[in-house]
Amino acid sequence: MLLSELSHPNELHGLTVSQLEEIACQIRERHLQVVSNSGGHLGPGLGVVELTLALYQTLDLDFDKVVWDVGHQAYPHKLITGRFKNFDSLRQEKGVAGYLKRSESDFDHFGAGHASTSISAALGMAIARDKKGEKHKCVAVIGDGALTGGMALEAINHAGHMPNTPFVVVLNDNDMSISPPVGALSTYLNRVRLSPPLQFLSDSVQESVKNIPIIGKDLPEELNNIKGSVRRLAVPKVGAVFEELGFKYMGPIDGHDISNLINTFNAAHKLKKPVLVHVVTTKGKGYPYAEADQVGYHAQSAFNLSTGKSIPSSKPKPVSYSKIFGQTLLKICEQDSKVIGITAAMATGTGLDLLQKSIPEQYIDVGIAEQHAVTLAAGMSCDGLKPVVAIYSTFLQRAFDQLIHDVGIQKLPVSFVLDRAGIVGADGPTHQGQYDISYMRAIPNFVLMAPKDESELQRMLITSINHQGPTALRIPRGSGLGVAVMDEGWEPLEIGKGEILEEGDDILIIAYGSMVASATVTARMLKSKGLSVCVVNARFVRPLDKDLLIPLVSKIKRVVTMEEGTLIGGFGSAVVEMLNDNEINIPVYRIGIPDVLVDHASPDQSKEKLGLQPDQMTDKIIKKFNLEI
Repeated sequence: MLLSELSHPNELHGLTVSQLEEIACQIRERHLQVVSNSGGHLGPGLGVVELTLALYQTLDLDFDKVVWDVGHQAYPHKLITGRFKNFDSLRQEKGVAGYLKRSESDFDHFGAGHASTSISAALGMAIARDKKGEKHKCVAVIGDGALTGGMALEAINHAGHMPNTPFVVVLNDNDMSISPPVGALSTYLNRVRLSPPLQFLSDSVQESVKNIPIIGKDLPEELNNIKGSVRRLAVPKVGAVFEELGFKYMGPIDGHDISNLINTFNAAHKLKKPVLVHVVTTKGKGYPYAEADQVGYHAQSAFNLSTGKSIPSSKPKPVSYSKIFGQTLLKICEQDSKVIGITAAMATGTGLDLLQKSIPEQYIDVGIAEQHAVTLAAGMSCDGLKPVVAIYSTFLQRAFDQLIHDVGIQKLPVSFVLDRAGIVGADGPTHQGQYDISYMRAIPNFVLMAPKDESELQRMLITSINHQGPTALRIPRGSGLGVAVMDEGWEPLEIGKGEILEEGDDILIIAYGSMVASATVTARMLKSKGLSVCVVNARFVRPLDKDLLIPLVSKIKRVVTMEEGTLIGGFGSAVVEMLNDNEINIPVYRIGIPDVLVDHASPDQSKEKLGLQPDQMTDKIIKKFNLEI
């Protein structure tokens, strides 16, 4: 059978192992061809091809439900559930999404772009199934890195106390999240994965070892004869942690052995209780470059399939904001040993990989555990350290309570750097950083700021670290503007002070962060039509510069705010509230992201659709104020 002819995953039923292996090759070929052309996640999907085929061989996908954690590992799932022909449109506007979407396919039972949600969702489905007296199977597929997320552990804890609930968790263990996984669970899985088998012992000794209640106590004679410290070690029962938590453990299983996987999954489905199937896979399997560099090939822009090298841009781009942040923080850490960089499994994405390589003792990766990262930083700041927590805007949403309860209320000096703030492009609605202005603005005692360019980012970072209270600094995804930056000697900003970039009397544009550059372009377009435009770089949304803004608003009276975030409770709302609190009754035209989800597309396409390009904003302003030109 050809992969291109597969119209329903149930058509896998009855195929031989050799036929499934042939389809596995076709999946990898299609996967590589599409991602090399347009970019996307690569390593995660390549590693689960056989797992996917074997699992679906044992399920009736008209009834049974599979929940994939995160979704970037589910490209093989998409290819065998009706999206083969459209797969060329992956992550493009109106094309196949890079993550699972319930609206895209009946086989996408739960949408997700954030990690550690699958076990909770699948368990919820199993409970609903049992309440309704139905019989379908519920399966969660979760990566080993996602087990560092507290939600996954909470779900395991709950499921283990439901011994009569048939429910399967497939642990896709490739020893690799986006970055290498960290923590005690990862160490335990490594030990399980790498433990030597017991086959070298006699059957009777194997049985004795399995039943040893305490390591080093009452060892069988055959083990007592082993010399050195090894004689005090008994190989622990594999998967004991999960069995103690109430799961039947199966594994570890070779994740690329289809026959063994099928047998194991069939056995798991027969058990009327929670089961954890531990499957060991290789991230990037089948593509040597991805296997050799599992971090670099987690996701890729367009690349040459034969060499594995990225296709260079047609024109050079300025250094990214993330890299400028990483370079600046590294220099600050070199000068101050109390400054500590913290990431939640996103070292490379946030630019903290530079600190990790150069000063590892001032770098901490907590794994996919944003809540822990925030409260860990709070504790560190209590005893004199200066933590800088770099987390994507979309992921920091997961730690909202900790931001309030553990940092804001206690006025602790913790610096947060919110990467990927604003419109992020092809990752779609789960990853858009459009809410942080709103959700951070409500938290007590925080100072919130956003730079207009790379140089101001450097000044804001040192401002944040020097401030004796909590701060949040938002930075956009992608390249900067190409302005000159300094190697050191950055001058802090005065908290809550904006700046006038352009003088004018007809229109006042107050812009925040990444929209400042667009505001200046819009101002030029308005000036070309004979209008005099004042442009203010707000710099801060909390506190706002009342001393600067109120006189300007009172004088100019036509006020426009610009932000790359949701309008609900955002920067423009802050300006309106400030004017209302000061009894200034002047209308404000707010430009930003309306109350919509921003779907996957390029950032420019999204901004065009939202009306956030300078020419569109120019027309909107002229129409809003009925200006004669």
